[in-house]
Amino acid sequence: MKKIITVLLTVVLAASMLAGCGKEEKSKADNSLKDVQEKKELVLGLDASFPPMGFTDKKQNIIGFDIDLAKEVAKRMDIELKLQPINWGSKDQELDTGNIDCIWNGLTYSEDRAKTMLCSESYMDNHQVLVLPADSKIKSLADIKKQSVGVQNGSTASDAIDETDELKDADIRLMADNVQILNDLGKGLQAAVMDEVVAKYYTSKDKGKYKVLDVSLATEKYVIGFRKDDKALCEEVEKQLKAMAKDGTLEKISKKWFNEDITTIK
Repeated sequence: MKKIITVLLTVVLAASMLAGCGKEEKSKADNSLKDVQEKKELVLGLDASFPPMGFTDKKQNIIGFDIDLAKEVAKRMDIELKLQPINWGSKDQELDTGNIDCIWNGLTYSEDRAKTMLCSESYMDNHQVLVLPADSKIKSLADIKKQSVGVQNGSTASDAIDETDELKDADIRLMADNVQILNDLGKGLQAAVMDEVVAKYYTSKDKGKYKVLDVSLATEKYVIGFRKDDKALCEEVEKQLKAMAKDGTLEKISKKWFNEDITTIK
């Protein structure tokens, strides 16, 4: 009899513990949007050397296409936008430790990134392209043998290089940002791989200095990165972007930076 009672007590205790665990799990609410609303601030992490998405101008102001989008979203959420420059190679740690609320700066979607962060709906398409000095003799990827090729450390441009057979023997040099890469192009670097939007911006800005090879190493989509569990905040930002697309604000901002609407969110 005592044995039966002991077994019953054990079963009841185990069930009680499981129920308690369930309540604890359920109590872990997603407060990401609430937290941002209460502090009245959205902290945006970015590489401040990534024109035209987000970069520092001559007056040391951070400007760019993504910055204009984020400012409008924050305005509609009735909160302030804080721009926090980060080391792009450490972006996951910056997000996970809570130093920033999101990464919004030409962030390309990838399956690996989706494992470590919550990615928003894509708002723009992008390509990885090869940038050359204007007087370069390189006509195709096949012309690159062991030449030096610059790429930003921690970027999907680096992933694109890894998956391009023609660049397997190239001298790949990992660098801090695209501004440094372009400054060194033709002065130690013979080629560079970077986002098409950046390449087009610089070829237009510095006419006759660079050229872009007419080939895409990879087709990508730009997203906004949040912490894995911050679904409420992600959904609110997406909601505001869709409203901006509907009322024409998204198109207006895109034409300011690209002379056309290249956004994809609906």
